[in-house]
Amino acid sequence: MDVLKDEFVPIGEILKGTFTGKRVNVRGWVYRTRTGGGIAFVLIRDSSGVIQCALKQDRVDGEMWEKANGVFIESSVAASGVVKEDKRAPGGYELEGTDFDVVWKGEPFPIAKDKSTEFLLDTRHLWLRSQRLTNIMKVRHHVVGYLREFFNGRGFWELSPPIITKAGCEGGATLFGLDYFGEKAYLTQSGQLYAEVFITALEKAYILAPSFRAEKSRTVRHLTEYWHLEPEMAYYDNEMNMKLQEEMIEHVCQSLGKEHPDLLLSLGRKPDDLLLVKCPFERMTYAEAVERLRSAGMSIKHGDELGADEEKTLTNDLHKPIFVTNFPKKMKAFYMREDQKNPGTALCSDMLAPEGHGEIIGGSERIWNYDELMKRIEEEKLDVRDYQWYLDLRKYGSVPHSGFGLGIERLVKWLLNLDHIRDAIPFPRTINRVYP
Repeated sequence: MDVLKDEFVPIGEILKGTFTGKRVNVRGWVYRTRTGGGIAFVLIRDSSGVIQCALKQDRVDGEMWEKANGVFIESSVAASGVVKEDKRAPGGYELEGTDFDVVWKGEPFPIAKDKSTEFLLDTRHLWLRSQRLTNIMKVRHHVVGYLREFFNGRGFWELSPPIITKAGCEGGATLFGLDYFGEKAYLTQSGQLYAEVFITALEKAYILAPSFRAEKSRTVRHLTEYWHLEPEMAYYDNEMNMKLQEEMIEHVCQSLGKEHPDLLLSLGRKPDDLLLVKCPFERMTYAEAVERLRSAGMSIKHGDELGADEEKTLTNDLHKPIFVTNFPKKMKAFYMREDQKNPGTALCSDMLAPEGHGEIIGGSERIWNYDELMKRIEEEKLDVRDYQWYLDLRKYGSVPHSGFGLGIERLVKWLLNLDHIRDAIPFPRTINRVYP
């Protein structure tokens, strides 16, 4: 077989039953092997599925038999045979092998002997081949696709912000600094300020790019590098902003639950769990959340952050997200507009995922008045020179606007009910890991 030129059928297509009784070629990697009764069973996987290839010793030549019995897990192989239905085989179909070739035998796969968490993280470049991580990455792909579908269908434009910046969006404590040709610069915490640039020309825009936070957090939901979806909308107030957010989450949950139930089930998530997620979502103020937490026996006072324990208490028994609104202004970023009806609080919201997964979205109505923004910059003791370009947006054609930021990995963590956020991204970057 010529693995570059012959025609090969994706295994997933074979498992649909459309090739029963036909001879096909497949290629992929060895998933499992066993030999018994003069038959070598080689399970072959590709990106679309796994199929069992059965080679009978009395029907193949000696060299081919030796190849089938000598491969390692993850050796790359190609095989030919006739497809037959077999309920005992993985996927319900089997390949009666007539030809088998080894593309690259390689060495014994190291993960077979050690599956400790640290070793799997050290060999992440190999462990990403596992069925579980492969399927998580497929879900991630679909989620990002649904998000883009949602915004593109509502007249948004996707644009790209810079990754290297002169100043932080969320304050200086969590910035990664770098020497930019002798000048101090930082890896971006957020592309939001740049997304606000785009609305003055395109009205509704979104960006999807990596963000970096130097948070010394060792939790199951923190990464130092993550992917950040950040839409900004001209002429949107905070209520319109929240409505857009819940419609977006509903779209993702409904699409994923209806279109990929088998993928969800393979990861232990019931599709019906996501199909229950429909608008509207409950809204409560920060003050109401504090009172609810106190009633639940938690020690918290007004002005305290809502940490993982508090967010879990608020959402543990829920089946869809909730909004917490009107946080004290002093707890939030300088660009958030004050609620004139509730002085001292910001026109903002955090969306908390159910089942204790915590915050997945933070959004707000932005300050669009020049003098008000300048006052907040001074209050926060920020260097005005670093934000001059941002202030310019308020000088020339400023309009009321709102936006939000969604962490892709936190969303995937909740959608699949994952134990740790590190499994929602191919190569996790945490406080103690930057390899591989």
